[in-house]
Amino acid sequence: MSRLLIGFTCLVLSYCIGTTRLFAAEDTRPAAQIAKDYVIGAGDSVRITAYNNPDLTTEARIAEDGSIAFPLLGRVVLAGLTKTAAEQRVSKLLTDGGLLREAAINIAITDYRSQQVSVMGAVAKPGKYPISAATTAMDVLTEAGGIAPNGSWQIQLIQHDANGKTIQRDIDLSQLVASGNTNVDLSVHHGDVIFVAQQSVFYIYGQVQKPGAYPLQRDMTVRQAIAAGGGLTLRGTERGVRVSRKNNSGAVQTQKVKLGDPLLAGDVVQIKESLF
Repeated sequence: MSRLLIGFTCLVLSYCIGTTRLFAAEDTRPAAQIAKDYVIGAGDSVRITAYNNPDLTTEARIAEDGSIAFPLLGRVVLAGLTKTAAEQRVSKLLTDGGLLREAAINIAITDYRSQQVSVMGAVAKPGKYPISAATTAMDVLTEAGGIAPNGSWQIQLIQHDANGKTIQRDIDLSQLVASGNTNVDLSVHHGDVIFVAQQSVFYIYGQVQKPGAYPLQRDMTVRQAIAAGGGLTLRGTERGVRVSRKNNSGAVQTQKVKLGDPLLAGDVVQIKESLF
């Protein structure tokens, strides 16, 4: 199993047991309060109970027209309302219609389906995933099976503000893990897109034990690249290491580098044979 996959697995386990939260806080309200602000929509399922009136208990899925069938009232439109507003609507309809003197209504959303987030790129199961008001980016990534072995730690979260303007947030999981960030995670909202790009790689050839392509780690140096390739062969030398890389115009240039120099995505490291 690759270091990336092992790292992500540990990340998910830490998240699931509540020891590590990975995203900077944007909404510091308690989860229960956030859930109250969830807007009910077609496809969601609800359970409605009325205090001291068990016969009115109803479990139903919101129809395409936004309504459900409720005892004594017939069709009641709940789509477009928060949990609290929906409770108030049902209560008002029952009392205004003279059906109940007092109506203490509680609505629980038992299945979230109307609001979804798209997950794209290098994840185990790309697709659309339903969310609740308190769902976070890590919740959705976990639901999508986690980052694929070739996936990048650099995640893009694409959202829209109140004016419809697109906002892209770049989230670097490696930085968050390294810093031990324990802030509350970043909530996602209906229509958001989480994109996981493929991880950048470098190539190393010549006198190393295991030539080939390797994931490019953050701030990786030439010396670390040699180590990733299994180290030098008996004939290899650290002198005269060359790297071939594309310049801004796309042309490939080969140049000598020092062991402490950083690597870039797509670099080809060439290890020479010692003359002695």
